[in-house]
Amino acid sequence: MNITKNKNILISNPETKDFLADAYYPEAGEKLPLVIFVHGYKGYKDWGAWDLMAEKFARAGFFFVKFNFSHNGTTVENPHDFADLEAFGNNNYSKEMSDLKVVIDHFYQDPKVDGQKIVLIGHSRGGGISIITTAEDERINGLITLASVDTLERFPKDEALESWKQKGVYYVVNGRTKQEMPHYYQFYEDFEKDTHKFDVERATEMAKAHVLIIHGTNDESVSVKSAEHLHLLHPNSELFLVENANHTFGAKEPWKEHELPKDLNIVTEKCIEFIKAKM
Repeated sequence: MNITKNKNILISNPETKDFLADAYYPEAGEKLPLVIFVHGYKGYKDWGAWDLMAEKFARAGFFFVKFNFSHNGTTVENPHDFADLEAFGNNNYSKEMSDLKVVIDHFYQDPKVDGQKIVLIGHSRGGGISIITTAEDERINGLITLASVDTLERFPKDEALESWKQKGVYYVVNGRTKQEMPHYYQFYEDFEKDTHKFDVERATEMAKAHVLIIHGTNDESVSVKSAEHLHLLHPNSELFLVENANHTFGAKEPWKEHELPKDLNIVTEKCIEFIKAKM
């Protein structure tokens, strides 16, 4: 099977700034279901084994898209590194939701895409963004969360919050790159301005799409209890726990193997099976 890998497509969002997307799809006569992967905090489209995952989805008959959020710290010129920490510090949930809408709008119009079959797959914080977008956008028929948060209210508390407000910025060290990554106080202000909009629990209850919730039982970043909570909020969802899997299902950056890690392969096969059954 011939797979087209259209890398680094320039996407323009007048509300944020230009960013890049990839599209992987098979040569097919019929229109294909659109699957959009939404990365998480400190993530990007080329991280780890996401390319291998994209190829597996394409081989299964899907039009698979992954993209960089405009303010995730990467740049159009340098999509593999956090080359723009100022943009990273100025990221917020409003910008991420705006970017995701632009991605959906862009690929929804592609003649190879079946606009009646649109699925979001959100990893970690990207899961929260995907849940809210699914509740808002009736075009989305399927939602899959991978190691997703069950709330976007993940900010410093009490004295740390007051310190953030006074200083205007706090830093998190990236364990892999050792960069000090800024978070400007505007992030919290953006959230506080419209907490109802960013309510993941409410959005989970409201989602009309078919929902699959996937989580590793050894997730070191987001507790498996978050997955169980999401499942309780949306009882018609399917909960799939991967025994002993970590937050990235065995993937890491860089990923130099030619095969998916075992747990991420299990996850990808489960996603494909779910979409084919529900669409």
